[in-house]
Amino acid sequence: MNARPIRCLVTAGPTREFFDPVRFISNPSSGKMGYAIATAAAQQGWAVSLITGPVALASPAGMEVVRVVTGEEMYTETAARFPECDILIMSAAVSDYRPKQQATQKVKKHELGMTLEMEPTRDILKTLGWQKVKQVVVGFAAETTNVEHYAREKLAAKNCDYIVANQVGQAGAGFESDDNRILVIGRDGSQQVFGPAPKTALAEDLVQLLSDVLHSQRQ
Repeated sequence: MNARPIRCLVTAGPTREFFDPVRFISNPSSGKMGYAIATAAAQQGWAVSLITGPVALASPAGMEVVRVVTGEEMYTETAARFPECDILIMSAAVSDYRPKQQATQKVKKHELGMTLEMEPTRDILKTLGWQKVKQVVVGFAAETTNVEHYAREKLAAKNCDYIVANQVGQAGAGFESDDNRILVIGRDGSQQVFGPAPKTALAEDLVQLLSDVLHSQRQ
């Protein structure tokens, strides 16, 4: 009897938090890394669900693709699938804050104040990381300084099994770039560096690493 495929849940891209129907807060995430990871996972024969924020990328073949806009929508779709997945790879760049008030109609320019009151969005990675029972949870840390230090803090605070850290804000890497360099830190003390390389190659390296971990757990 063939073993069932690994069930993989991937989040990708940015989220948008609106303060009126035409204005929002977001970030420069292109979704390229998350889409590459989902594609590499599908090529491994995994059953993949991709939960994606607004990006200018075509839906990858061979998987479930769910498009969302806000962080709360991403949480709802991810949380619904989390109990049945074997591995969650949270590569999405979820907005940390949202406007406390959202107008139902466009606010005219002359009515706009210069101060916008904000509130935190739900921390999807932390919420699901502390709910896990058997799942492997992989988080991402995009930092501008002290990359390894902040990544290790995030690994512990959000109860991840692995954290994938990369430096952003530099030309030729990080957000919107086709290339990157990643540091993969495991809660078991492991540490590996991949790249600099195209994100497609990095995704294949990361999925292979995680595949080895999952298969060793099944033995």
